[in-house]
Amino acid sequence: MIGSIAVLLWSLLALFTASSGAVPPFQLAAMTFLIGGLTGASTWIVRPRKIRALRQKPQVWIVGVTGLFGYHFFYFSALRAAPPVEAGLIAYLWPLLIVLFSAFLPGERIRLHHIIGVLAGFLGAFLIVTGGRGISIAPEYLSGYAMALICALIWSGYSVLSRRFADVPTDVVTGFCLATSLLALFAHLGLEQTVWPSRPTEWLAVLGLGLGPVGLAFFVWDYGVKNGDIQVLGAASYGAPLLSTVVLMAFGYSAPTWVLAAACLLITGGAVIAAKDMIFHRSNGAS
Repeated sequence: MIGSIAVLLWSLLALFTASSGAVPPFQLAAMTFLIGGLTGASTWIVRPRKIRALRQKPQVWIVGVTGLFGYHFFYFSALRAAPPVEAGLIAYLWPLLIVLFSAFLPGERIRLHHIIGVLAGFLGAFLIVTGGRGISIAPEYLSGYAMALICALIWSGYSVLSRRFADVPTDVVTGFCLATSLLALFAHLGLEQTVWPSRPTEWLAVLGLGLGPVGLAFFVWDYGVKNGDIQVLGAASYGAPLLSTVVLMAFGYSAPTWVLAAACLLITGGAVIAAKDMIFHRSNGAS
C-alpha cells in the first residue's frame, strides 16, 4: 500500500509538467530533484542520526543514482530522438519487466495470474498512450526506440535490485535525489538553453513536482519494492498513465473517450488479477 502511493503521485506528473511552462526537461529534473532531495534532508533536523543512511557501499549508490538519473536521461533522450507516442509506450514496458525480473529474486515466484495481470495493464497503457490508433515503427527512429527500451530496463532493474538491498534504509534516497539533481544540471548545461518559469503558477507546479512525483514518490517506491509484493506493484504501476489521463481530463487538458473506459477496465482488472493471492489471503485471514 505504501509503494502504491508512488503510482498515485506519478499520475500527477503530466499535469504538473504541463503547468510548469517551457522549462527544458533536464533543467526541470535538476530543479525538482533538488527540491525532493532537500525535502528529504530537512527531516534529518529532527532525526539527525538518519544522515548515516548515506554511508553505503558503492554498489548501492551505483544502483540508486543509475536508477533515478539513468531513467530520466534515457527517457528525455528517447523523446528527442523518436516520436513521443512510440517512445513513451516502449518506456512503459518497465512494469512488465519488473514482474519478469522478480523471478530472479530469492523467495519470489511468478504465477500465471501475475503475467495475465501485467499484460492486461500493458494493453490498457497501450490504448492510453496511442489513443487506440496503433503505432508506427520507423527505422529512422531506431536509436530513440533503443533509448526508450534502455530506460525501461534501467527502472525495472533498479526496482528489482533495490529489493536485494532491503536492509538499506529509505533515507538513502535523499542522496540519490541530490546526486541526480547535480547530474541533471550538467546535462542541462551541455544540452539545453535555460528557461525559468515565468508565472507564479509555473513555480508552484515545479514545487509540486519536487514534493510529489519527483520527491515523495521515490521514497515510498523504495519502501514498497523492498517490503511489499513486487509483482502486484509492477502490475499496479500501469494505473499511473490511467490516473494521469483522468487528472488531465479533470483539469481540461483531455476529454473522456471510449479508449479511456476500455483502458480503465484493462488496468484495473489486471491489477486485481495480479493481486489475487494477496486479496484471497487477506479474505481468508479475515474470515
